Amino acid sequence: MTPASVIDTLAPLVPGASYQPAESVDFATIYVPADQLLATCQALRDTPSLRFNVLVEVTCADFFPRDPRFEVVYHLLSIPNRVRLRLKVRTGATQAIPTVQGIWPSAGWLEREVWDMFGIRFVGHPDLRRLMMPEEFTAHPLRKDYPLRGYQIFPDTQPIHSELLKD
Repeated sequence: MTPASVIDTLAPLVPGASYQPAESVDFATIYVPADQLLATCQALRDTPSLRFNVLVEVTCADFFPRDPRFEVVYHLLSIPNRVRLRLKVRTGATQAIPTVQGIWPSAGWLEREVWDMFGIRFVGHPDLRRLMMPEEFTAHPLRKDYPLRGYQIFPDTQPIHSELLKD
């Protein structure tokens, strides 16, 4: 499956969407406009010739200082067709994109991880809170503008007691 064949299949299913093929060394990759993400994902899952029934991964890439700065990346798998697809959505630092949890329930934790590490907001996510960092943490550590030596001290952090470290 090539990016062009996916775009040709999606074009009549999602009117008004402007898809772009992307370079890739492993499997088909297309850019999807953020405002057409839900309709595109619905078509990818429900169209018999595509049937991308598994969301494998949601991640993000930070291209600071480019604008839009981020690319949210979705890896999809069609088990019946034995093919993979990568979707990329460009978004800015303050823009939000819709959650795909209603289409693929596995997106819940994956989107929480992207929120926690990169600060990308997912509109409509039922439980968008920190997953890896403490709730009090104010930054997103995988952003390229995160200070290399930066850290946050929590006022309620308890010191490690030496008696707990004894064998």
